[in-house]
Amino acid sequence: MDTDYLVSAFVTLLVVVEPLGLAPVFVSATSGLDAATQRAIAFRASVYALAILAGSALVGQRLLAAMGISLPAFRIAGGLLLFSIGSEMVFGVRLQRDSRAAEKALAEHVHNIAAYPLAIPLMAGPGAITATVLLAGDAHGNVALLASLIGVVAAIMAICVIFCLIAGRVAQFFGTAANLVLTRLLGVLLAALAVQFVADGAGALLAK
Repeated sequence: MDTDYLVSAFVTLLVVVEPLGLAPVFVSATSGLDAATQRAIAFRASVYALAILAGSALVGQRLLAAMGISLPAFRIAGGLLLFSIGSEMVFGVRLQRDSRAAEKALAEHVHNIAAYPLAIPLMAGPGAITATVLLAGDAHGNVALLASLIGVVAAIMAICVIFCLIAGRVAQFFGTAANLVLTRLLGVLLAALAVQFVADGAGALLAK
């Protein structure tokens, strides 16, 4: 098994999904609900997100091929998208938008909070889907690597569930200031990963 691939996949998805940043949004989205309902929402959201990302890993490349989009081109576009998300994290735009999405969901009395805004766009948003497709492309059709990628996605979702279940204590422990600092640091890391995706994609296109 390729350990470097697993580590790269885990770090990339961990940074993109950002389970710690999910905690305060989960608290806001499930405010006023009993503990059992909150647990059910957390598990349901993780299952939804896992299904979305696993599907992206399995059929993402085939969909690109059907549309005539090469993987290097998608890698460049995906890298630019991830860079945009990283920039939003650095400047605090993403956290504000996610919080507004949670407030909007409650204001409209949305009963499927697990699907929106938790599974989409927080756990399995455009950035996570893009990263999953790119990582699946790096597997080059290797079934073992694809299976390990889905396993990594499942592990990330498990981490998200854990942070959701202890969201209240996490938010109180870290506080707003610490959470903002961590989000910005993760944003810088994600931006660096995005630049690497773009560089790899451009290199592959030029090599043709």
